[in-house]
Amino acid sequence: MKKNFVEKKMQELRVLHVSSALSWRGGEQQVAYLVEELRQQGVPQWVLCAKGSEMEKWCRQAGVAFFTYQKWTSFNPLAGWRIRQACIATGATIVHTHDSHGHTYAVLAASLFGNQAPLVIHRRVDFPIGKGWLSKWKYNHPAVARFICISQVIYDMVAAGVKDPSILELVNSGIDLGKFGLDETGKGLQKSKAPGSILRKEFKVPDGRYIVANVAAIAPHKDYFTFVKTAEILIRERFPAWFFVIGADGGEEQAIRHFIRQKNLEEYFVFTGFRNDIPQILPEVDVLLFTSKTEGLGGAIFEAMACGVPIVATAAGGVPEIVVDGISSLLAPVGDAAILAGHVRQVLGEPGLKTKLADNAFKRLPQFSKKKMAREVMDVYKKCQVHFPSASK
Repeated sequence: MKKNFVEKKMQELRVLHVSSALSWRGGEQQVAYLVEELRQQGVPQWVLCAKGSEMEKWCRQAGVAFFTYQKWTSFNPLAGWRIRQACIATGATIVHTHDSHGHTYAVLAASLFGNQAPLVIHRRVDFPIGKGWLSKWKYNHPAVARFICISQVIYDMVAAGVKDPSILELVNSGIDLGKFGLDETGKGLQKSKAPGSILRKEFKVPDGRYIVANVAAIAPHKDYFTFVKTAEILIRERFPAWFFVIGADGGEEQAIRHFIRQKNLEEYFVFTGFRNDIPQILPEVDVLLFTSKTEGLGGAIFEAMACGVPIVATAAGGVPEIVVDGISSLLAPVGDAAILAGHVRQVLGEPGLKTKLADNAFKRLPQFSKKKMAREVMDVYKKCQVHFPSASK
């Protein structure tokens, strides 16, 4: 396959993004950021997404051309056929997959239906690569031109599971600094606006109470059980705080609510559900308490950095690649509620430390802009065009 590509003339870059998720989380937001940035650069692109998904809704609202397929199973030849159809219709020269199911569909398109567009596989989760035949097949498929890993931790995991680690690229996820009133170029950055009182008014937070929050879907890998255990330690010490769970249900909300009820702590917790006003409400938060047990990078940490909110987090996955323990955050081992509680107490008890952590984290923001992310993805595309010059037929 590669030999045939090399013999053909390099064509215009035309990208088909494949996103299989029905819901909208951090990965889907990153797809949206990339599509927005590539559109500004004039790159022809399309999105293939599940019918009825949040991504389909976003494409309609944003005026992005898209195709849909019927969500069925992770091993879905019909989705592979839809990729082939989309490539024929658009002349796509690169298929960029943004999640595991999309990766599978794309190699099915190549293997079963002769799709020749080289694949760029975006890997955002720090779960080890499976040992089964499907993982071995799709991670070493000849159609895969490049892997994009969003953190060094993920890079190392993928490198251990592929035969040719030279096709791996490290490209950090990005944040839309403009949403936070900041300069995307990194020059003359000013901190996001001063805290308001949206959360305090909406949820009637008593005067004198700190707001300690996590901003993440209520999903198993976000480990809200440790968030609750950390809160319990502080509550038993009569620490003056309310604990906010800011995020949509990712499958564990009822279990977390039950866990809180068992401990008779309901009055100290607030579930806000999904919020689309994070830039406005996050400056009110006194500490971001980020308790994930696995984490590709951590979009909520970027948002806290932009808002000047000090960060207490577990050292999960790529988190230590964003913020440094003792300099721009306080980190704890995964699942260690006692250390996390001590860190929260320390940050809120030492104003100088709180300011230092927030200021140092803020200075790192230009490294993680969505513009920088998109530029680096474009560089990856160019490498694919060199090795797979033409692939739309």
